[in-house]
Amino acid sequence: MPDSIDFRPVILAGGSGTRFWPRSRRARAKQVLALDGERSMIQQTVERLKPLAKIDKTWVITNEYLAHEISDQLKSVPPGQIVQEPVARNTAPACGLAAFIIERQNPNAVLGIFPSDHVIADEPRFLKALQKGIAVAATGDNIVVLGIEPTRAETGYGYIETGEFTADETALHVRRFTEKPNQHRAEDFVAAGNYYWNSGMFLWSARTLANAVREHMPETAPLLEGIAAAFGTPQFEEVFHALYPKCENISVDYAVLEPRSAKGEHLSHLYCIPAEFSWNDLGSWASLYDYQMETRLRGDGEGNVSETEGHLAIDACNNYIYSPKKFVAVVGVENLVIVDTEDALLIVHRDHSQDVGKIVKELVLSGHTELI
Repeated sequence: MPDSIDFRPVILAGGSGTRFWPRSRRARAKQVLALDGERSMIQQTVERLKPLAKIDKTWVITNEYLAHEISDQLKSVPPGQIVQEPVARNTAPACGLAAFIIERQNPNAVLGIFPSDHVIADEPRFLKALQKGIAVAATGDNIVVLGIEPTRAETGYGYIETGEFTADETALHVRRFTEKPNQHRAEDFVAAGNYYWNSGMFLWSARTLANAVREHMPETAPLLEGIAAAFGTPQFEEVFHALYPKCENISVDYAVLEPRSAKGEHLSHLYCIPAEFSWNDLGSWASLYDYQMETRLRGDGEGNVSETEGHLAIDACNNYIYSPKKFVAVVGVENLVIVDTEDALLIVHRDHSQDVGKIVKELVLSGHTELI
């Protein structure tokens, strides 16, 4: 990556992580937990980007519940660049706001959008792919997504249909984005061989994204521009709280990428960099179990993954157990997730771990806000 490119990571950290309840709470969401090591997910995200961006170039978009914890964990990130959304408005307004703020500083700066809660191995390969993508994003009105080669017909991910390579074979043209297909379509995508999982990691110049928001979100763009104009002034918080709730609640995939792809693969300026690194979005307790089994962190030989004071398994297999202060014994059960915290106990079949978020909705409806 040329030294002349001004690369600025923007880390999206506003999610509530409800599928990791009861460990994940409103003020202790997944991104600030250490799910696979000693450092939290967001600390790992910032650390792996350091070879390409100085810490004072890093931005974090989060919410009022997590901002204090994130500031504590990321002490080297300038406090003014940890931006607290007054309300959740999905990824398009969050990305757009960063673009409008940074466009006023340097419209040619390349923004990298990164979820705060992914696990990436093979970091040298990750950085190499990122450098390729940054170079493509810096050369014009280009939008670049890092694509993950699918290993199964996953229905919980978005898919990228790719066309031919660019002339220099750096990137693939993007034909279409498809969000969360059904099982049959997902199987067809994997069999086709030219589809990639959408990693949620994007690269574009501040000007490119800002203009895309102006084009595809004409009602939201003026609101974000008004907020960006107030950034750094005493009126910022007042303007932010007044205008941001009026923004459209939509993901950047639906708002920008899908309309762009409709222009055709050679007119949309959409590109995919195929990733050659290991990636996991840790989207549920089941995916955390799978990840830890793959990396052999805590498997006991019977497929049980345990984070406990100790455990005993009799005729029990393929369970995930989290109970850091207790000894746990399991007998005659399999494929369970058992999570014990100070004020809550979760027991769910691994196949239903995607439904854990429904518990949080029910707790809200029943008034048990102390548990969220």
